[in-house]
Amino acid sequence: MNELRAILERGRAERVYSAAAWSVGTADEVLDRGWLGTRAWDEGAPEADGGALWDLASVTKPIVGLAVMALVDRGRLALADTVAAHLPRYAATDKARLTVGQLLTHTSGLPGQVPMYRDHPTRESLLAALGTLTLTGPPGTRVAYSSQGFMLLGLIAEAASGQSLDALVAEAVTGPLSMAGTGFAPDAVGRARAVATEHCPWRGRTVVGEVHDENAAVLGGVCGHAGLFAPLGDMERLGISLAGGAREMLRPGTYARMTAPHTDGLGLRRCLAWQGLDAVGSPVGTAFGPASYGHTGFTGTSVWVDPDTGLYAVLLTNRVHPTRQGDSIGAVRRAFHDAAHAAYAGQAHAR
Repeated sequence: MNELRAILERGRAERVYSAAAWSVGTADEVLDRGWLGTRAWDEGAPEADGGALWDLASVTKPIVGLAVMALVDRGRLALADTVAAHLPRYAATDKARLTVGQLLTHTSGLPGQVPMYRDHPTRESLLAALGTLTLTGPPGTRVAYSSQGFMLLGLIAEAASGQSLDALVAEAVTGPLSMAGTGFAPDAVGRARAVATEHCPWRGRTVVGEVHDENAAVLGGVCGHAGLFAPLGDMERLGISLAGGAREMLRPGTYARMTAPHTDGLGLRRCLAWQGLDAVGSPVGTAFGPASYGHTGFTGTSVWVDPDTGLYAVLLTNRVHPTRQGDSIGAVRRAFHDAAHAAYAGQAHAR
């Protein structure tokens, strides 16, 4: 048993998740991949396999971000564009002058992790409430992670492109990468392959094949901050593309701009829709280089890329099953990335 499998087997033995899948590689080849566990803790639950469908949670954000940057490439959108320029419904609010760039870097001042679904149980009421949220500080002055900002970003992308967000993501990202199994709101076939997430108190049942994030559920499962589902093979294709410069999706200069740090001095390192590597508290530890970038998802998912070595790492788990309580996924993530870097960074760099 190799080290990555051993780490993830231990995580399952400690009941951090019921299932895990992973892939580590370069733009040229996959160096390590696999899966383990069962799609749920229930007795008789199917074993996880390469076709299992995972709720990506906030890994949705950078995939939507790639679609946004594709619109920038096409001249349909600019980072300096304001919310009001594309979403007139917010023109009379203090969200009007927030920019696309601020939303992408989480420097808009919009709060994050707000359980809006509790008071706004319909899509329209939740969208209206976005305009009434109190900003946590002046825009552009500090990083404050905000799913609400990416809700607005998804709406802006739809307005700028003239397409629904799911159609735009398919046209700009998943289509060019042949990620045929990735999308929002899985159909019955997809739900039958999905890995279970939380026994949701709000819904009164275990969520399977339906977006875990409650705000996203109210929005219909198609939104900028969460909602995408994908199998391991598709996330592998994304990792391979990113490690190679994302040429299928973006111009080289746009890719470089997207993955460069934009918030140094503002508390946390953020790229455009990507997390950078924070010197302290990085979710993937410190083995990956200072230029590395990626994103994590609340359900226990992540993708991380190190341009200096050409290495990507994808980790998929259902750490919220059957409950979101506990933070043991943090130690598993760090151990996984440390081991992946130790085993393969030199090999990747030599290619």
